[in-house]
Amino acid sequence: MSILSQLNPAPIWIYFEEICNIPRLSKNEEKIRRYLLDFAGNNNLESKEDEVGNILIIKPPAPGMENRKTVVLQSHMDMVGEKNADYPHNWTPDPIIPAVKDGWVTATGTTLGADDGIGIASQLAILSHKNLNAGKIECLFTVDEESGMTGAINLKSDFFSGRTLINLDSEDEGILFIGCAGGMDTIGTMNYKAVPVSNGSYALDISVTGLHGGHSGDEIHKGYGNAVKIINRLLWNISNQYEISLADFNGGNLRNAIPREAFSTIVIDKNSYTSIKTWIDNFYSTLINEFGNLEKELKISVKDADLPSFVMDKESQKKFLNALTCCPHGVIAWSNEMDDLVETSSNLASAKFSENNTIRIITTQRSSVESSKHDAGAMVESCLRLAGAEVVHSDGYPGWKPNLTSEILRITHRSYVELFGKEPSIRAIHAGLECGLVYEKIKGIDMISFGPTIRGAHTPEEMIEIKTAQMFWDLLIDVVRNMPVKQ
Repeated sequence: MSILSQLNPAPIWIYFEEICNIPRLSKNEEKIRRYLLDFAGNNNLESKEDEVGNILIIKPPAPGMENRKTVVLQSHMDMVGEKNADYPHNWTPDPIIPAVKDGWVTATGTTLGADDGIGIASQLAILSHKNLNAGKIECLFTVDEESGMTGAINLKSDFFSGRTLINLDSEDEGILFIGCAGGMDTIGTMNYKAVPVSNGSYALDISVTGLHGGHSGDEIHKGYGNAVKIINRLLWNISNQYEISLADFNGGNLRNAIPREAFSTIVIDKNSYTSIKTWIDNFYSTLINEFGNLEKELKISVKDADLPSFVMDKESQKKFLNALTCCPHGVIAWSNEMDDLVETSSNLASAKFSENNTIRIITTQRSSVESSKHDAGAMVESCLRLAGAEVVHSDGYPGWKPNLTSEILRITHRSYVELFGKEPSIRAIHAGLECGLVYEKIKGIDMISFGPTIRGAHTPEEMIEIKTAQMFWDLLIDVVRNMPVKQ
């Protein structure tokens, strides 16, 4: 039995539930691309695909609406795949299992994919709408937004004709977004020597779990714990008091998510076994006090482990722990132009032992000021280079500069007030949207971004508020219907 089809607006939820059955992790969008192209064919709609896999589906104008400006509705077809460590889920064949709880739609043990599945679903609902009195609508579906924005980066300016675009990838009902931060990744690779473990040692597995995590753009300012930072803090302090050797370190998974879990294996002298466990218990109590209500599910576990054959050499261990300690994470600067907007941040996203005695450290920097984005990357690079790491930066993507005189902003604002009887907030967002890349390629394109309320994006706690999905749908329909006449 369908779980979501009883919800309103039905057209969106029916398509969203279908999408939940289609694997669509970043760089693995083949099945969702095929689904979209089949959808176009089944609905007798013109469609095309470019070299990197972006798809455009065109809905012709209703009779008498041929003189209206074309509007482009844009979403990304990929999603972030994150699951609870104890939940069995294979992202390639297994569907997302949605559930309805207390006015929200969530998933069982995994990310829901509302980011940006709800955008895809709304486009499909628009395209299949039989009585929509609107001008020409172009629905653009981009690939790989979550892990590099390669779809938007490689988008050709002539792939679509409209010069008014509505991005469907924001996550706060009641806010009209007219700008976003640019971003880039800074990645460090360290080498270490594997040293044999001496006899008579003990091994401990240490885990940090239960953290909120969250989207590294939308939620970087909320003060949630970073599992990589926490477990490193623990190890750094222990290593300065006791003789320990690091055998493994595995924290975080995704460049654009705040790490929720981290794991490490250490080798210790048997004489310090009790003291170290007591220290960790006290450290756990300290963190519970620090985070208060922010991280109610935080857990630090210590278990006896099988003794490994090799550990990290002492000099490399010292450099590694120091590097993670000094590596910035969180808000670096607040905007001087917009109240309550993060200007610049850095996310320490992942640190993992890898093959051939290497360690890979992944971070993401965001800023609405291009020079500050690169300065934040330089901070991270400096920390990692001091530890002897080789450092590279991704090409990144630009920000989207706000335009308060925008025509589509004026239309959307009017529709919102008329529909809901209240003023929307007009803001920029610290998360990266593909709008920045689109604006760079198509100068003068007029854009706005809005969506329903989503919380916990990029985590297994991701959920979408049902009542805001209806508001989002009503607003989208009204804006599309009220596109102005061509000049």
